[in-house]
Amino acid sequence: MPRIWGETLTREALLQRVGDIIQVATVRAVELADGAERGVRALEVCTGSGLAFTILADRGMDISTATYNGRALAWRSATSDAHPAYFQSEAEGGRGWLRQFYGGLVVTCGLTWAGANDVDDGQLFGLHGRVSNLPATNVSWDGRWNGDDYEITIRGRVRQATVFGENLEMTRTIRSMLGASRLVIQDEVTNLGSQPTEHMHLYHINIGWPTLSPGGRLVSPTLSAIPRDDEAELGKAEFARFGEPTAGYREKVYFHTMAPLADGRCAAAVVNSSVPSGSGHGGFGVYCRWRPHQLPRFTEWKMLDAGTYVVGMEPANCSVLGRAQERRDGTLAVLQPGETVPYEVEIGVLDGAGELAAFEGECRAAVSGASSAA
Repeated sequence: MPRIWGETLTREALLQRVGDIIQVATVRAVELADGAERGVRALEVCTGSGLAFTILADRGMDISTATYNGRALAWRSATSDAHPAYFQSEAEGGRGWLRQFYGGLVVTCGLTWAGANDVDDGQLFGLHGRVSNLPATNVSWDGRWNGDDYEITIRGRVRQATVFGENLEMTRTIRSMLGASRLVIQDEVTNLGSQPTEHMHLYHINIGWPTLSPGGRLVSPTLSAIPRDDEAELGKAEFARFGEPTAGYREKVYFHTMAPLADGRCAAAVVNSSVPSGSGHGGFGVYCRWRPHQLPRFTEWKMLDAGTYVVGMEPANCSVLGRAQERRDGTLAVLQPGETVPYEVEIGVLDGAGELAAFEGECRAAVSGASSAA
């Protein structure tokens, strides 16, 4: 039963108050019309709780702009929601992906590689793969009542294929509900080809100002956070704390080992007790939850440069060190012909002191339980 603007309402009671459900919750199909964005199909979603987000059907069904009661949740870059026709993966030594990286709430990396640009078996693989620059087909959206709950569902299929190479399809479903301050991404990746195919899959969740600001913290059931390199080693004691934007800041990357929560999932959040909640006090945060048997790796991308002021939470089935490194480590996933693997990630807001405290309590209990078991 949805809670809308302080009232918990049955279906009957709500429909007595509105002429159409569009008054409080919408999925609106649009097409972007200006500059490099021209021609990009998008779906603008509003859940009626204050949560609103834009799904880019022509950019891998990923989520660009996202707000809560008008407050930006995600960092946005200067590149815009550019059309995939401009994408050149192997340009600039394999870093052409950055020309199309709009930031946004969720950018999917994969499907056959993710992480650093790399040479594997003599072939150059660009940064973070192709899937976020592929247009979806069979795009559909719906809103319907299930008893007193109004369910919002968006679906699409994204195919990554080449002659003499991979033929993978990602079927994505994004769900939310009237009155909800969260969304759930459910993906199924299938090998439609006749040969075993490498598969790397990562969710690049990019949190920005105002949640990211001095006093901000990463909260998670972290057991260890390993620096990627010497640069990250310099700041490892402060891996979970965030300060002011600093011109010339160099990115720091940490590989986390986490304890599962009581429900079996892992979770992380960027929180800030000094940022006003929706009620005006108590703090605010953005969280993600995922299933560790599906996504066993988690990378923190801490980038506090002026203008590139962002913290990335990145659950994945791989590291970000590149496909050749995954192969050397024996951790490179391979999909057999006809094989399908599922993934699920939940993203939402923590609004106020009570929700922040409850989330931190879950994380502390998970770490305590893991320590006791050890």
